[in-house]
Amino acid sequence: MTSKERASLKALAHGLQAVFQIGKNGATPELVQGIDDYLEAHEIIKINVLNNCLEDPRNLAEVLSGRTRSQVVQVIGKKIVLFRKSNK
Repeated sequence: MTSKERASLKALAHGLQAVFQIGKNGATPELVQGIDDYLEAHEIIKINVLNNCLEDPRNLAEVLSGRTRSQVVQVIGKKIVLFRKSNK
């Protein structure tokens, strides 16, 4: 992903609401499947990491990215933005 593409995706994600929240259970298989399905339909997703989640948001973003075959656009504080081009 080029810096220009990343900047464009960051601008697009700015207006999005967080669709999923990750709590104390972390990246469960159900959560990963939900994120995967959402990415297939919408290509970009914003995720909120709650305070009771013991995992680091940056590490969690890398794990989710690997499991959903997506790219990390950005991690700011407790917000994660992922992108994956849809197969549609």
